[in-house]
Amino acid sequence: MQTTDTPGRTVQRRDAHSNRRRILATARRILRVDPDASLDSISQAAGVARRTLYGHFPSRHALIADLAREASHELRQAFAAARTTDADPMETMTRMVLAAWPVGDQYRMLIALGRRHLGEDAIRTTLAPARAEAVATLRRGQREGVFADHLPAPVLAQALEALMLALAEENAACTWADPTGEAAATAFLIAVGVAPQAAALQVQDVVRQGREAGAG
Repeated sequence: MQTTDTPGRTVQRRDAHSNRRRILATARRILRVDPDASLDSISQAAGVARRTLYGHFPSRHALIADLAREASHELRQAFAAARTTDADPMETMTRMVLAAWPVGDQYRMLIALGRRHLGEDAIRTTLAPARAEAVATLRRGQREGVFADHLPAPVLAQALEALMLALAEENAACTWADPTGEAAATAFLIAVGVAPQAAALQVQDVVRQGREAGAG
């Protein structure tokens, strides 16, 4: 019986995966600081030959498209981790923002690079699953009278994305620090019509629950 995998081929495949991960991690780090960084500078920083980088990403567009897919995946994973079966819309929104905040820098880079290199339509498609989840939560909150309904849920979701981008940019620039995302979550709830004091109490309650669950 013949096997299609030899030890040498397995090592090559493992090396290829390792190189790809290293290139993407390096690109994330460098492009945050210099959005115009060349592929050559990224390959040098990643410690791989130019031909290796071009073997994985034949163009700048291909690299940025992969970074965009990765950022969208991280955002969806954050939303999935925030889901609870018995949470009301206000708690759900709070959990979504708190869970998404750690990947806010990737989200910021996705929007900035994607709009320049991939186009608005590509960004909309990439973010569609995460947007759909946010819209569903907003619609439920509006139906239940928890969130304001002066704007349709999809429009409100777009406004919240702009808010997330602005807050992530300020946090990354160190002009304003919100390491846990609590201030961001409070701002989101206020933006959807929750009274400031009620918003702050909701965020504190979710954070306290998280700490208790982690301690347990």
